[in-house]
Amino acid sequence: MEVTGKRVLVFGSGISGIGAAGLLLEQGAEVVLYDGNEKLSESDLRRKLGGDGRVRIVIGAFPEELPDMLDIAVLSPGVPTDLPAVNQMRERGVLITGEVELAYEAGKGDVLAITGTNGKTTTTALLGEIMKAYREQVFVVGNIGNPYTEAVKEMTEDSVTVAEMSSFQLETILDFRPKVSAILNFTPDHLNRHHTMEAYVNAKKNIARNQNGEDYCILNYEDELTREFGENIEAQVLYFSSQRKLEKGICLEDGCIIYRNGGTVPICKVNELNLLGTHNYENVMAASAMALVYGVPAEIVRRCVMEFKGVEHRIEYVAEKGGVVYYNDSKGTNPDAAIKGIQAMNRPTVLIGGGYDKDSVYTEWIRSFDGKVKKLILLGETKDKIARDARECGFESYVFAGTFDEAVLKAAEYARPGDAVLLSPACASWDMFPSYEVRGEKFKEIVNSL
Repeated sequence: MEVTGKRVLVFGSGISGIGAAGLLLEQGAEVVLYDGNEKLSESDLRRKLGGDGRVRIVIGAFPEELPDMLDIAVLSPGVPTDLPAVNQMRERGVLITGEVELAYEAGKGDVLAITGTNGKTTTTALLGEIMKAYREQVFVVGNIGNPYTEAVKEMTEDSVTVAEMSSFQLETILDFRPKVSAILNFTPDHLNRHHTMEAYVNAKKNIARNQNGEDYCILNYEDELTREFGENIEAQVLYFSSQRKLEKGICLEDGCIIYRNGGTVPICKVNELNLLGTHNYENVMAASAMALVYGVPAEIVRRCVMEFKGVEHRIEYVAEKGGVVYYNDSKGTNPDAAIKGIQAMNRPTVLIGGGYDKDSVYTEWIRSFDGKVKKLILLGETKDKIARDARECGFESYVFAGTFDEAVLKAAEYARPGDAVLLSPACASWDMFPSYEVRGEKFKEIVNSL
């Protein structure tokens, strides 16, 4: 994708959009930065662009004449690909792509990329630590919070980029081709954006679309969709499994993680890890397999997985207050992720749930309580919907809270010594907070003030 001298629209002025605009300028493109939010100010956006006056900034209604002036449109991840403005550009022959493709085309070195509904951030962070122990110049980018387009400027041919890829980012790739990819799992999520499970799954499958027989794809054998996908791609496939022995792949056997690919290599015992839960053992297996097929020595992988402490906001220990242990799982933004949070608890639990509605169904989450959850505190946009699903499942030990602070304080009141309080909302944060990170930080702030 050649951008030099081309007229390129960057759609969205968040951190990804600003990074994309800067990279396009460096490559000699004529850049228009567009955002539909009328409350934004041009001076603020200009400041984020470093005061560069070469970028034309358009705010508010999408100008009808704009598509005729463009060659390429780079969509930020938060911009749906079926918006009327995007369809209008597509109909006029504008090439539609995204910031991942832009960064990939401009970047150097090898790319290791991870997607899946749950576990992406933990797996990406762990693989990043392994690669940093092996190679000198490693960039950890993407959905994990570091713009891919920002890292490109420092890359060399010896760089390794570890990228967490969301379905939103993978929707718009063209030639993106990681040397090693991984799909951890598929469960319903973001259906308000993708509309159907099939469209959501297909977006994630794009991670391996351009891979060939020289590349590897690491897949979950226990997920029917990823297992079937592995039978129909060009890349070399290596499976991981937490439920059965694999003759080739990486699996959990008698409490040990074992790698087999032309030999048998023990990685570690799971009780030597700092991470809780089978889902985290799967994340460790995926990251380890990606590193090992790339050529990282097993002793480096072994040391890094045993030292890894996990990621913030994912079943994160916060504090013990009055014999009650508090865990921050704010990153549990869909029912399946929140199920993993419940499964990791080993004591009676007061659970805080609810938030922004992504058209999820909560019955499987409720059923996963399995006697562990003694009280469910519900708040946010989804509280009535979750309460209805809870009643359908025969679970009626729930109460409502009007604010986030009230929810945490109520949870503390219901908890007794020996219990846990778990923030694992099964919903996005956007009805009350700008991100799950801000929600998690607020939880920790309230808990630490108890």
